[in-house]
Amino acid sequence: MRDLIVFGEDFGGLPSSTQHIITRLNPQRRILWVNSIGLRRPRLSASDMKRAYSKLFSKNTNKGSMATKVDSIPSNMEVISLKTLPAPKFAWERKLAKSWMASQLAPTLERLEFNNPILWTSLPTAADLCGHINESSVVYYCGDDFGALAGVDHKTVIQHENKLTDKANLILTASEAMQQRFPACKTQLLRHGVDYERFSTPVPRADDLPTGKPIAGFYGSLSNWLDYDLINQTAKAMPDWNFVFIGQNELGYNPFVELDNIHLLGPRPHHQLPSYCQHWDVSLLPFILNEQIKACSPLKLMEYVACGTPVITTRFPALKPFEDQVNVVNDSRQLIDCLSCYQSLTPCQSRSVENESWQQRSQFVDWLLELL
Repeated sequence: MRDLIVFGEDFGGLPSSTQHIITRLNPQRRILWVNSIGLRRPRLSASDMKRAYSKLFSKNTNKGSMATKVDSIPSNMEVISLKTLPAPKFAWERKLAKSWMASQLAPTLERLEFNNPILWTSLPTAADLCGHINESSVVYYCGDDFGALAGVDHKTVIQHENKLTDKANLILTASEAMQQRFPACKTQLLRHGVDYERFSTPVPRADDLPTGKPIAGFYGSLSNWLDYDLINQTAKAMPDWNFVFIGQNELGYNPFVELDNIHLLGPRPHHQLPSYCQHWDVSLLPFILNEQIKACSPLKLMEYVACGTPVITTRFPALKPFEDQVNVVNDSRQLIDCLSCYQSLTPCQSRSVENESWQQRSQFVDWLLELL
């Protein structure tokens, strides 16, 4: 069973689909996880400068200071951070970034005695490393449409993705829309899974959920893919409902009107989310149908379904397998009508995703990797 070098997000934060899949692979497969090498250049902001400082001056392995915050690293995995130029654009920058990363990887790969490993990247910006770290095969896991993803240097990242598409032996995509962008001969659909046991097993109610009114809730980043006008209009019209939002505000400003029934709780660890979504009355997916949402398959959709509470959502392509379980609205009037009769809404059938676990997705990936 070949070893795996994985380029993904920073390990230990809110888990992406990459982290869900990789941590459940066969424990006999040794894994070197490389924390995020970036999808855009840093900006002159406090958050970007803090992150850049952390990347430049932290110790580079999970034996160092960064990993003391992470208690979920599997025994077959080592986590490292590389110093690099995020999202290099020009040829000289790309050459420098490639050489810098390869030189940092070399001693770790030698120490771990990785021979002919598989290179798995969920970030197009690892493309220039292909063929330079003695990998035997390249897997590109495309979980997002990087040409539309917020917070990304789109033109630069697409240039990297085009190279990665040529170099990859296997391309995995999270949605059919993304699958159509790549060569059919080496592209495989890998739909998202769900941590069914975590989200379907009853847990106590979170202490900071508001009381006294029904709750419509959402968790996830507050970014430009949410329909804030829809929420603001609905919250104004329904003061007898609480609207709860859990997640990092990535906008830099508060997109909601100041109302007593809109509650921004901030981010919460992934394992705590069931204590919220199991206890609100309706789960919301109030997306704007932009290019990113057209291609995406949000993890929270299947997690909401596993919880079993009714889901009210705007329409987007990834809803198709769940159309008979969710309640689709097109505007604030329809959302208000749904909330007004929420006790008679179509509930989600939790057991419908029981056989869609991340463990099953990982077993399929293990099989694919052995074919390379």
